[in-house]
Amino acid sequence: MRILHTSDWHIGRSFHGHSTLDALRGVLDALTAKVRERQVDVVVIAGDVFDSATPAAACYTLLTEVLGELSATGAQIVVTSGNHDNAARLGFLAPLLREGIHVVTDPSSVGTPITLADDHGPVHFYGVPYLEPIIVRGVWPGVELRTQQHAIDHAMTLINADRAERGGRSVVVSHCFTAGVEATGGVEREIRQGSLDVVPVSAFDGPDYVALGHIHGRNQLAPHIRYCGAPLHYSFGEGSKPRGSWLVELDSAGFASAEWLELPVPRALVTLRGTLDELLTDAAHNAHLDSWVCAVLTDATPQAEPMRRLQARFPHCATIQMDPQGRAGDDGQSYRSRVKEAVSDVDLIDTFLDHVREGERADDAERELINDVVTARRVLVNENGENEKVPA
Repeated sequence: MRILHTSDWHIGRSFHGHSTLDALRGVLDALTAKVRERQVDVVVIAGDVFDSATPAAACYTLLTEVLGELSATGAQIVVTSGNHDNAARLGFLAPLLREGIHVVTDPSSVGTPITLADDHGPVHFYGVPYLEPIIVRGVWPGVELRTQQHAIDHAMTLINADRAERGGRSVVVSHCFTAGVEATGGVEREIRQGSLDVVPVSAFDGPDYVALGHIHGRNQLAPHIRYCGAPLHYSFGEGSKPRGSWLVELDSAGFASAEWLELPVPRALVTLRGTLDELLTDAAHNAHLDSWVCAVLTDATPQAEPMRRLQARFPHCATIQMDPQGRAGDDGQSYRSRVKEAVSDVDLIDTFLDHVREGERADDAERELINDVVTARRVLVNENGENEKVPA
């Protein structure tokens, strides 16, 4: 049996204010072509189908069309809900879907498989929707369910009991954070509280293959326990990670192999670092003119209209981060204490510039100009009298 393992489509997610629907549609079309080309028997989608519990209408349209096209290849489809999904919404129309599309969102169904078959006999697919401990306590009363590990442990107890009774090969589909992987900063919305909701790999002992979702980069925790990651880049933090899915082969004895199938990247992501002038002029950056760009500016002082100027060269510059370099070190004094210690008006202005420029004091030319202005004002005050208003 050939199984294509995908997850974390996050339909409806935006990328720095830009819609990703069209890009995702193109990637999922490529995924569907691979399903057809490689004669996949079962497509597994391991949670986070949508990015929001209340997706827009266009998101439902995309999902309906893609599931229909996948089904038209002849493949069976098994979908589970993730922490981003609203399980009730995702599962509402499940009974009305065409034959061969199986949506698992109800925790009470855990332990009851979707049984499909190949030439070697049955394969039992156990869908495990995202198990929020506080919610599943009502499903499994009397069971200790303080953490997600407790919930997964109990789910696997039910699954392994059913496996022992039925026999044959089995696949588990789950959406959780498993020990041994690292979340991508700014990508996966946390479902952890410290270490309370980290699930040990050993929790998934037993099945022939475990298809995991939630982490956006591919990870292999054991030959038969894997994350495939998201099909699209949703953060600059994951820009270097490949996009794709696992093509898993089961033979008569169980897990046989897993092959990585690359998916296209509609627009590359790159993080460029340097001063604004360097980013605007360095020919080495010409290769990234059509990429999504995160610009990390190292200018010691704020620059005028950086986004407008960057987008003139990089039309898809999406965000700017500031990392000033070459500034004076922090002396540990508060701004208020430094103001009190200023011995002259020139020192007071210099202290202010140091504060607003975050460590850069006035240079010699600026100090000379400041001194001239302060001196000229003092002359005006003396000529007009201390209590008279002097024009600025």
